[in-house]
Amino acid sequence: MEVTKEDLKNSSSHLNDAETAVEIIDQTKLPNREVYMDLTKKEEMYDAIKTLAVRGAPAIGIFAGYSMYVLALGKKNEDKETFINEMRTDGEYLISSRPTAVNLSWAVKRQLSLIEKNRDKSVAELVTLLHDESIAIHKEDIEMCYRIGEYGLTLVKPGDGILTHCNAGPLATSKYGTATAPVFLGKERGIDFHVFSDETRPLLQGARLTSYELQKAGIDVTLICDNMASIVMKQGKVQAVFVGCDRIAANGDFANKIGTSGVAILAKYYGIPFYTLGPRSTIDMNCPTGDDIVIEQRNPDEIKTMWYKEPMALNEVKCYNPSFDVTDHSLVTAIVTDKGIVRPPFDVNLKKIMSEV
Repeated sequence: MEVTKEDLKNSSSHLNDAETAVEIIDQTKLPNREVYMDLTKKEEMYDAIKTLAVRGAPAIGIFAGYSMYVLALGKKNEDKETFINEMRTDGEYLISSRPTAVNLSWAVKRQLSLIEKNRDKSVAELVTLLHDESIAIHKEDIEMCYRIGEYGLTLVKPGDGILTHCNAGPLATSKYGTATAPVFLGKERGIDFHVFSDETRPLLQGARLTSYELQKAGIDVTLICDNMASIVMKQGKVQAVFVGCDRIAANGDFANKIGTSGVAILAKYYGIPFYTLGPRSTIDMNCPTGDDIVIEQRNPDEIKTMWYKEPMALNEVKCYNPSFDVTDHSLVTAIVTDKGIVRPPFDVNLKKIMSEV
């Protein structure tokens, strides 16, 4: 596909019109306020990642690529050695904002590697190279989402009801998203679906972000509480489940936002196809099964106090707040990647797709 300048501008992270700052939409303010921020300082960029003003693994990678270029722009009058040393320091600083975010370190290191490979060039030339590479990172993500959307579209038909969980749309990636890529690409082609968006407790990414994205795009969306998924399935309103993935094990087990495994169990019971969609880079062949995936434990206040004027439980009440759960491969109909659709047996077919060039 051809990626246009307008495609880049419509993403949650992009360069401003003058190409002197990274412009983002502050996701912490959605859906009630659309606040845009122009960031030029490393401290601002660090805070944007740390506070989740920019979130979603691919989106963070795009943001990091642009940030490295904008930081370089502010050093264009430095001598080369100073420029290179300061870029390395700034890159390490950005990575420290969320050290476990793979896309963040990947994008920063990609830009730093570009500098190292071109040390013979002038600072002005290096700045231009960083600009072009940041655009390339963004375009690659859009193309990846497009391919996932194309494969995903083959799994559903016009008018189908699709249930999704959490947020894996344009805000978390670019243009099409991953889990919602078939829906956005379908809309572009005049194919309509009805989406049921789980609110996704406790951080409400489905309510605050997914339903926002879909509504703004003119896509038929209905927001439901997480515990309403069963009734809409029973009523025959859901023909497929599309969810994202944070990590896919070699046997097809995968980790995604907490609540995903429950949705998969319901889909299995009601005979509804259940798909996880994500780039091939999400597949970890060094992780044998889902039991080997470490689950992050988050602040109990997200459950008790975060969205309320007053606490919804006594202060002394214990909370269990895992960020992700693991869906067993036996519940998965297929894994949709940018390189194709992987079906069972996953331990065999994941190896095949990972060996393809």
